[in-house]
Amino acid sequence: MLAGGSATEIPVGVVIPGGYPLLISPALRLADDPTTAYHLVMGVNAAVNALVFPLAHVALRRLGLDRRLSYAFAAATALLPPVVFYSQFALTDAVLPVLVLAWLLCLHGWLADGPPRRRTWHAVGAGASAGYAMAVHDRGGVVVALTAAVLLGSLLLRRAPWRATAAGLAALGLGVLGAELLSAWLHARFTVPDSDVGGSLWKGLTDPGTAVQTLARAAGQIWYFTVSTWGVGGLAVVACLCAVFDRRRPPALRTTGGVLVALLFGTAVASAAALPLDGRVDDWVYARYTSYLVPAAFVAGVAVLARYGRRALVRTAAVAAGLVLLLAGVVALAAGERLRTSMFIPWTLPDVSFLAADWGRIDLPRTCAAVLVLLGAAVLVRRAGGRRVLGALGVSLALFAAFATTTITAQVARPHAEGREGLATGFTRAAGITADDNVVFAWDVDWSLRAAQTFEVYRGRVWSRDPRWQPVPAEANVMVLPLPGEGRPPEAYWPGHPADWYVERFDARQNWAVWHRR
Repeated sequence: MLAGGSATEIPVGVVIPGGYPLLISPALRLADDPTTAYHLVMGVNAAVNALVFPLAHVALRRLGLDRRLSYAFAAATALLPPVVFYSQFALTDAVLPVLVLAWLLCLHGWLADGPPRRRTWHAVGAGASAGYAMAVHDRGGVVVALTAAVLLGSLLLRRAPWRATAAGLAALGLGVLGAELLSAWLHARFTVPDSDVGGSLWKGLTDPGTAVQTLARAAGQIWYFTVSTWGVGGLAVVACLCAVFDRRRPPALRTTGGVLVALLFGTAVASAAALPLDGRVDDWVYARYTSYLVPAAFVAGVAVLARYGRRALVRTAAVAAGLVLLLAGVVALAAGERLRTSMFIPWTLPDVSFLAADWGRIDLPRTCAAVLVLLGAAVLVRRAGGRRVLGALGVSLALFAAFATTTITAQVARPHAEGREGLATGFTRAAGITADDNVVFAWDVDWSLRAAQTFEVYRGRVWSRDPRWQPVPAEANVMVLPLPGEGRPPEAYWPGHPADWYVERFDARQNWAVWHRR
């Protein structure tokens, strides 16, 4: 729609925020077919996702590392599996890690001492990036709430120049207004029911029985977040929490660290409350929703590795290790047998599969052991060699990140894409559907097939209808219906079909028949 196409069906039933589609819409305008469009989208994802590297470099420099070390550790940050993995798909998570890292840098630049003009621009950047985050995904609502709280609190406590703060509030207001207008414009063009995420969130937080489950699922998300950063994110969480109460730390660092932890916990709790239980292992250790904080937390954890004294580093690492084990215990107690009996989908749990070297199930003890070994090795090397070994440690982390990402791509990302080829381009070729057709799918045709064809029918559009009791759109020229049953002709599914509709081809094995209008 944003690329000038037709208002085709939204197969998931709700209009997803338009910030990410707006970013990739030029790719759809340039392409003449869905395959080329998707390849261009992957190029956009790669270009945006690669911005993690320079932003991480800037963040590390602000945290006191020299240029050489910042370069090595920024490379490790940009190559982390949670950063790269989601950029291999048309998902908002290709953009959000970059956006949140930029947002935190802007918050820090606004609060840190410096020329008023520079602080004003940073405040505007923080407000604008928060507003755009809201346009990209529901998680952006948490970012907006925290930004508003920090800006208003600073205005009341006079912690920053009031003109800079006012500019930040104005940028935030305009960003939120833009996100709401874009959402309203899209909603007006699609006939889909409204999302009930807000109702699910409220119930998950206020219902006594559900609230305990929500907290357990949130603990699982934070556990996964910590282990997906090899425990370095745990160092960040512990250090940021301690910094909030340490008056010796610069106010900008204390506030930014507190906001990072608040965003992590807020995202985990909100998503745990809103997401339904689907009978999958990732109901309890969901990976994706906190992954957008991985670069920011890894950068903060690296600063702990590089700058803390030996005793302080060991104490912080011990608390981080205890956090990993405690959260794993909460998950094990809350989920119980469901961790073994629920559906395991490698795509949803790539990092723990890599760490445990098991791609078919979740193994909490092996994953925890691997993380503790990795974190312990990094801390021991740093403690034994002092600051002289930091360069080698940064290069080692970068190489290990590249190895982990390559392995996860080979074991999870590539098979995931290849396994779905038949649902998209394979079915399109077999059914003889073109990019210009207008296609009706029966409701009882496989949902994933219908969802894929929404994009394969590139210039036309798609509807879900039951022609036996729902009117067929006048502009429709192709229909995909299931077969009526073994031994019966395809026409028996729609016995009262108009004379201008006929069965062109069918596949008994995959249970579909393609009808055409004369």
